[in-house]
Amino acid sequence: MLLFLEVLTIFFAAVAMSLALAHALEYPGKMRLDPQTYMAVQTIYYPGFTVGGAGEPLAALTSLILLIVLRGAGAAFWWVLAAFLALISMHATFWLITQPTNRFWLRNQPLSKTGSKFFGVDPSGRLEQEPRVNPNWMRLRDRWEYSHIARAVFAVIALVALVVAVAD
Repeated sequence: MLLFLEVLTIFFAAVAMSLALAHALEYPGKMRLDPQTYMAVQTIYYPGFTVGGAGEPLAALTSLILLIVLRGAGAAFWWVLAAFLALISMHATFWLITQPTNRFWLRNQPLSKTGSKFFGVDPSGRLEQEPRVNPNWMRLRDRWEYSHIARAVFAVIALVALVVAVAD
C-alpha cells in the first residue's frame, strides 16, 4: 500500500510539474507576441490545462497523506515535507497570482457553468481594480508568465524531493 501511495504521489506531482513547466518553457516565444496574438493564445489553454490541473491539488493531498504515513521515518519524512511545502507554494501562487489574471484573459470567452464558476473566482479582489478599458496587458502578461516560472520551480523541487524520499 505504501508503494502505491508513493507512486501515485509522484505521478500527480509529475502531472502538476509538466503543466507548469510547459507554460514556463513557452515564455521566450510568448514574450515576442503582439497584444492581440498574445490574448488569443491565452484562451487556448482551457479546458485542457484545467483538466490536467487536477493533478496539482491531488499531488498536495497525496503528499500530505504520505507525510502522515511516514511520520517518524527519518530522512524520507523530511523530503516529503519539503515536497509538500513546495506543492502548497505552487498552489498558493496559482490562486494568488495566476488565477486572478486568468479571469481577465477569459472575460470574453464562453465557458461552461463549471468553468465560469472556477474562473470567476478572484480571492485577492485585485483584478476588480484593473481598468476595464485598454488595461495594461503587459503587466498582466508578465504577472501570468512569471507566476508560471515560479510554479515550475516549486513543482521541480517537489518532484525531486519526492523521488529522493522514495529512493531513501
